[in-house]
Amino acid sequence: MPSTRPQLRVAVLVGSTREGRFAPVVTQWLRGHLSQRDDMTVDVVDLAETPLPTVLPAFGRPPAPGTEEALALVSPRLAAADAFVFVTPEYNHSFPASLKNAIDWHNEQWHAKPVAFVSYGGLSGGLRAVEQLRVVMAELNATTIRNTVSFHNAYGLFGEDGAVDDPQVDTAAKALLDQLAWWAHALRDARALSPYAA
Repeated sequence: MPSTRPQLRVAVLVGSTREGRFAPVVTQWLRGHLSQRDDMTVDVVDLAETPLPTVLPAFGRPPAPGTEEALALVSPRLAAADAFVFVTPEYNHSFPASLKNAIDWHNEQWHAKPVAFVSYGGLSGGLRAVEQLRVVMAELNATTIRNTVSFHNAYGLFGEDGAVDDPQVDTAAKALLDQLAWWAHALRDARALSPYAA
């Protein structure tokens, strides 16, 4: 029986901005799984297409001239989201500077919302990036989802059509999105009853 609850707005944050990046392949795979769900709508926020300044204003000061225009392409979309999925590689045992910069430009947009992770890389599959992101997002009053999807040696896993021929990956994606949906509904309902106080 179809749900009568409003669809969840899921923002997919694409963390890599490196030239020749693999992120679009992984993001397209994720979009395929999100498109199969009738309880979610997706907004892909690609940091390569919507770059943010790297110089933050002093505490209590307004952003520098021109900064508002860049933020306007990202901030309202994060604020409107009920949940997030970060697509991230691993750089030097951590996550990309572009992703940290986007996180640091925002605060309340993350509060009392769930964050899931899809990572990719070599032997570690980006899991060290995810573990560091969990610490960062906890500081911003977000709830991180326990399950992850990680692609180890990712460059050889995807076919020319962008698909992954591994049923376990599809099972992991469903579990991830099911957990994300549960937390997103619970936290959205809670925010509606009482604004979150950091």
